Amino acid sequence: MRFSVFLNARSLGPEQDRQLMKDLESHAKLASQNHFDAIFLPDHHFNGYMPVASDSFIFAGYLAAQMPHMHFGFSVVSVPLHHPVRLAERINVLDQLTDGKLLVGVGSGTTPEEMIGFAVDYRDAGRISDGNLEIIEQLWAKQMEDPAVVIDNGPYKGRVLQRITPAPYSPGHARLMPVAMKEASSRRAAENGWPAFIPAFTPPRIGGTEPFEHVAKWFGIYKGFLEDAGHAPEVVASALDWTTHTYQCVHVAESDDQAREELEVILRAYQDAVEREAEFNARAESDAANTKTDRTPNALSEDWIGTWCLYGSPETVIEHLMPYQELGIGNILCGTTTGPLTQKRLELGNQTVELLSSKVMPALRAAVPA
Repeated sequence: MRFSVFLNARSLGPEQDRQLMKDLESHAKLASQNHFDAIFLPDHHFNGYMPVASDSFIFAGYLAAQMPHMHFGFSVVSVPLHHPVRLAERINVLDQLTDGKLLVGVGSGTTPEEMIGFAVDYRDAGRISDGNLEIIEQLWAKQMEDPAVVIDNGPYKGRVLQRITPAPYSPGHARLMPVAMKEASSRRAAENGWPAFIPAFTPPRIGGTEPFEHVAKWFGIYKGFLEDAGHAPEVVASALDWTTHTYQCVHVAESDDQAREELEVILRAYQDAVEREAEFNARAESDAANTKTDRTPNALSEDWIGTWCLYGSPETVIEHLMPYQELGIGNILCGTTTGPLTQKRLELGNQTVELLSSKVMPALRAAVPA
């Protein structure tokens, strides 16, 4: 079982943005020194959630230069918010800079506020995402002598005459990672031999206290498609090796009581930040084109904690993860900086990284292929 760190902190204002970037850099280096396998970044715009995620590819390239042994991933790129040419180019550049140690999570996005900033109708996000992915595959496959690739998808237009540069490092292109929540996404990942993100809920309810049931369901569907796709055994093994289950907030302490107490401090600050942003979300959803059809529970509710959190003593965390290891989940993605990144929050995140590394990871990690 692999372990990766998800950089998912919040800034409460422009005066905090620079320090957040510096603190995330130091936290990523700590994860690297403590033998985590990868650093994952989100893709977000306009709000306080990970200000540097407005261009995570730049930040990933900066970090990759300092820790060349690490894998880098995205959880996830909101495909409708990117022109397909620019997304194909960015992925190729980072694929080259990381020597192919790149995992690009792809999804249709969740936030109307971000959609309106890029002139995307929220109702069309899924269609635009699928269209962009089809165009990007055409761009990656195009040779200079091939006919032009014509782009006409939502707000994105264009005509590519030559080719995407640079060429990818990985055969074909870097690995994509769809979210295995829709049959089409699971099938796309499986047929291409890609890993996938395995969710712990089933919409429209985004929460609950029985996450393993959902993980087992979605993983079973994806694995079935993967095994039916006719890949060589090593392709199946590589895909499962990076198939990922995500916890938005992971917190480990010496005892269960201490972990719960500190978790609630973290989540109160997180929920306060979310509520501060609610006014702008409401403005974005003021018309039918941008109204969400699902709602996330309050972060202090047991439904949210049950779905999105992993916490406790090292022994409790190991016990919790063993069924996921037995199921076949290859990578646990740990949100270790959830909420506003105060100095105290950074100390708690560093505590979690060090306890995971020293006590949890050795118990769950078999020999991991390169």
